[in-house]
Amino acid sequence: MKLRLDHRSANPAAMQALMKLEGTAQQLNPDKTLYELIKIRASQINGCAFCLDMHTTDARKLGESDQRINLVAVWKEAPQFTERERAALLLTESLTLVATAGVPQDVYEEVRKHFDEEQYVGLIIAINAINSWNRIAIATGMFPGCYEN
Repeated sequence: MKLRLDHRSANPAAMQALMKLEGTAQQLNPDKTLYELIKIRASQINGCAFCLDMHTTDARKLGESDQRINLVAVWKEAPQFTERERAALLLTESLTLVATAGVPQDVYEEVRKHFDEEQYVGLIIAINAINSWNRIAIATGMFPGCYEN
């Protein structure tokens, strides 16, 4: 496989803007494990192999179990996730697939049971950030290991 282009050197200003968004998303979401679960689920939905490889690796480094990582794709049927994690994953799916049904009121209400307004906005920013990264990786032909030397 060959990378289409190196987006980092092709447009550094654009990358700085996205890195700022990523930094904000990280600040707004202090639960690093939950943040990685969000990134994993969005990357699964979007079919982004590069990001999925990166974030499953990062989740393992945080101590996340292989079992839970393997079950993120089927979180609705897996009892290993907390109600809070389920709410975040539900919102991740709704926003990632926003053209399908938007974010229905029942999804909003479920998420708000576990996250206050500020945290809800933080989740939105996190989900938007990973969806942006997924689209950049897919559009530029990134694949697992493409930046390893």
